[in-house]
Amino acid sequence: MDYDLLNGGNLAYIGDAYFTLRIREYLLGKGITEMNRLQKMSVEYVSAKAQANVVLKLLPNLTEEETLVYKRGRNYKTRAARKIDIKDHNISSGFEALIGYLYLSKQNERLEEIIRLTIRVVEEKNEWVSLWKEFSPWDFKIWT
Repeated sequence: MDYDLLNGGNLAYIGDAYFTLRIREYLLGKGITEMNRLQKMSVEYVSAKAQANVVLKLLPNLTEEETLVYKRGRNYKTRAARKIDIKDHNISSGFEALIGYLYLSKQNERLEEIIRLTIRVVEEKNEWVSLWKEFSPWDFKIWT
């Protein structure tokens, strides 16, 4: 298969499937086996919003070739689901196209590096959200 001839949508299609599989393997490897929890947790990694957040940290670390592939996926015109922000959808399509390209071109080391970075970014964000939720302004006596 000549991955250079595939459009951004085709690359994103493959990238979405591969990335989702890798995240599911990762979560099962952490010992998470309850189906509802697996589904909820996987969405934290594979949703358009999560991938858009990752791309902000990822872009400065991409090679010129990877940036071009990302833009090819981001700029490919598709219809997003109504509940998804179109900007997040386009950015995540670029991310998925990059994953698909790296997978098809057998750049496995780089592919795993980006997946590990993605996992780290999502988990760091979730840690901050958890910490933030633990504290309420009412916990502090300065309000009384």
